[in-house]
Amino acid sequence: MKDLCFKKVHRDKMKNYAEFYEKLTKPVRARSKWLYFVKTVNSLITRIMPFIYLMLLLYLFWTQKRWTALMPFVLVPSLSFVLLSLVRKYLNQLRPYEKWEINPLIIKEAKGQSMPSRHVFSAVVISVCVLRVTTWAGIFLLILSAILAFCRVLGGVHYPKDVVVGYITGLIAGSLLFLV
Repeated sequence: MKDLCFKKVHRDKMKNYAEFYEKLTKPVRARSKWLYFVKTVNSLITRIMPFIYLMLLLYLFWTQKRWTALMPFVLVPSLSFVLLSLVRKYLNQLRPYEKWEINPLIIKEAKGQSMPSRHVFSAVVISVCVLRVTTWAGIFLLILSAILAFCRVLGGVHYPKDVVVGYITGLIAGSLLFLV
């Protein structure tokens, strides 16, 4: 009897998320230009952030003329990335397209390790690194990171909680730069 109740509750939750995702993506699916836009923005932001990070490191080295100035900007993102990756591996939560009967907008082969979103985390940490050097560019990149978070949920590769935790964790990790 207990197993039967659990299965009914799980099925009802599954139906609710599937309905939520269907409502969320219905306008995008109806317009091919919107679908193209979501996929392009997701791809563009995930590719441009590492480039921005590299440019930041080069700028810091050029202006500071010493390697030690780079250390916090290298150690904080890299160590927090490794720690986050270990947490993801330990939690090993399923991705929405694995757990629910949904047709994701962004096709991905990855299994598990959905929580927290490493793409969003990385984008936010890089944004905070830039924020430490220049406020307006950092704020702009934090907004881009939020757009990336929305694209990851809309794409069906992460749950809302995955991207929220990734964003907040990125802010916390990046804020360590302000202690230096």
